[in-house]
Amino acid sequence: MRAARAVSLAFSGRLAATLALAFALALAGAPDRARAQAPEQYSQDELVGAGHRFFGQISGGLASVIERAVQQYGQPNGYILGEEGSGAILAGARYGEGALYTRNAGTHKVFWQGPSFGWDFGGDGARVMMLVYNLPDTSAIFRRYVGVNGSAYLVGGFGMTVLSNHDIYVVPVRAGLGARLGVNVGYLKFTDKPTWNPF
Repeated sequence: MRAARAVSLAFSGRLAATLALAFALALAGAPDRARAQAPEQYSQDELVGAGHRFFGQISGGLASVIERAVQQYGQPNGYILGEEGSGAILAGARYGEGALYTRNAGTHKVFWQGPSFGWDFGGDGARVMMLVYNLPDTSAIFRRYVGVNGSAYLVGGFGMTVLSNHDIYVVPVRAGLGARLGVNVGYLKFTDKPTWNPF
């Protein structure tokens, strides 16, 4: 009986030691796995380079606008390059399409649309670069994003606004917006397929 109890205690001790070792190894590996799964960010130089290639000769004020965005919000973990058009007679709509670039999950086609309201007439078309912050995965982009008050910023022919949905921020940087940036309000809705419904 004593022998059986000794074997049982020895087995229990070995089991406890094995579990403790496994737990310690799991904890040691957790930061590495978290780092591997964490969305990788884009540096300011990478964003400016991508923007210069995309906007071409009209990209003179781009660096200043991106610098302002990085100062306020840090480095994004994704960005969108695309084109959009908008028109308004007081109320209006904006439609666009482009590609979402991420390091971890590749490139994905995206579409956006949204209503606008304000003292706004006419139409325009523009190339746009959108910096995307705190995106946990690519499917999280498919939401509605509303404007952040006081987020308008203009320099060198480029305009920047800030849109948010909880802790995800989208910062559209557009060329040649002019006064339209300050006289209309609305939101953008991202989808994986084109739609004419701005709402």
